[in-house]
Amino acid sequence: MPKRRFGPHKFSFSQSHSAKLSYGYNSRMNVGKSGYRVFSANSTTACTELAKRITERLGVELGKSVVYQEANRETRVDVKESVRGQDIFIIQTIPRDVNTAIMELLIMAYALKTSCAQNIIGVIPYFPYSKQCKMRKRGSIVCKLLASMLAKAGLTHIITMDLHQKEIQGFFTFPVDNLRASPFLIQYIQEEIPDYRNAVIVAKSPSAAKRAQSFAERLRLGLAVMHGEPQCSESDMADGRNSPPAVRTSTGPPGLELPLMMAKEKPPITVVGDVGGRIAIIVVVVTNTVPHEVQKLQCPKIKTVDVSMILAEAIRRIHNGESMAYLFRNIAVDD
Repeated sequence: MPKRRFGPHKFSFSQSHSAKLSYGYNSRMNVGKSGYRVFSANSTTACTELAKRITERLGVELGKSVVYQEANRETRVDVKESVRGQDIFIIQTIPRDVNTAIMELLIMAYALKTSCAQNIIGVIPYFPYSKQCKMRKRGSIVCKLLASMLAKAGLTHIITMDLHQKEIQGFFTFPVDNLRASPFLIQYIQEEIPDYRNAVIVAKSPSAAKRAQSFAERLRLGLAVMHGEPQCSESDMADGRNSPPAVRTSTGPPGLELPLMMAKEKPPITVVGDVGGRIAIIVVVVTNTVPHEVQKLQCPKIKTVDVSMILAEAIRRIHNGESMAYLFRNIAVDD
């Protein structure tokens, strides 16, 4: 009985099947790459402008939604387009009314979740309640509570900038990308301050010395620290064991009397470092991640630096599944 020859037929089938698989894979990739939307979580000028700058850089339109307050101050969110199966990015800046901004973000995230969005990523450049990240007297770690609320509302990822403490990222059960604004601020100093090489970076308090030192080292400048300015040191209230009454009381067993800690007294304001004849740079340069229109009217020295470029690139890379390492080039642990 002659042997059957399957060679040509087998090759033909494999080639055709491979072509179909390749076509199907490319089709799915093309659909996925276009399946994202960018929404603004409120209608304030700062948030709207930042969202428009980001969408212009991405080459997409801003998502259609309405965020408003009812007569009784309840927040209502209406999403005006389909988001099913898409990656959704919510831009939210934090105005003075912090709690309203948080509710806007939570309600919009939950609305998108119930509308079957695939992933919901919050773009929150300034993360609220980040200074309440340690136990303080008989209070609570509010930042951890907010992280849990965002996860419950449906967020699956967060993009933020310059967290007050990097350890805050451990409060979340989903990924957090903590971007840095320092490259933009350093670039502003180099380009906008004449003779900046004759300057000195000034830390307004000892707690700001680490960040100021990073700026000084990158700009190859000297460093000065102001000491004695009234401030509330976080190190004094880190573990919640600093709240005994100022008056000595006898609440323990008879004869047990703990030593009384001496009260702190702020010294006169002094400057540690050489600033004579130099340009003293105390960062008054802020990014467009928080509303500060009123402050700019009150102080003409405040300058605004646009960081929409790095936020837009982070959105693009997250949606396409690309590495974020490029956005952290030359970023040290202390930055």
